[in-house]
Amino acid sequence: MSIEVGEKVTGTVSGITNFGAFIDLGDRKTGLVHISEVSDSFIKDIKDVLKVGEQVTVKVMSIGDDGKIGLSIRRAVDKPAEPAAPVRERTSSYQGRRDSNSTNSSGRSSSGYQKIDRGARNAGPKKEDFDSLMSSFLKDSDDRLTSLKRNTEGKRGGRGGRRN
Repeated sequence: MSIEVGEKVTGTVSGITNFGAFIDLGDRKTGLVHISEVSDSFIKDIKDVLKVGEQVTVKVMSIGDDGKIGLSIRRAVDKPAEPAAPVRERTSSYQGRRDSNSTNSSGRSSSGYQKIDRGARNAGPKKEDFDSLMSSFLKDSDDRLTSLKRNTEGKRGGRGGRRN
């Protein structure tokens, strides 16, 4: 009997471990069903679900070059075709934050700031070119490093006070 990937076969549980169950497929072939492939729901102890000697139908998921056969019980079960999940409308009773795009009659958003139309900006040259952005970044970075060094300078070492 030749076993191929995707095929459903019947086997007997020959051994149970904490990570899965070994299934005897006949013709001196044994495969492993990992505990995550036994059921769609969470299984704390596989011994609660399977017993040695029990007949099970499994689906062949993989056959390794070394002869290891990966099996699945949960994928062997034919499930009825479920309709697509119903689309739920988003409804929220939380009113603490309003939509940022809502504006009142004065042209201001509900947060009190005036809404700016980004498309109406002139397409002139950028106010800050790359060099000025880079120099401001380097200055800021240097300030942060200096502050970090100053704050961690005395915290090195174990016992005793500051050493110079």
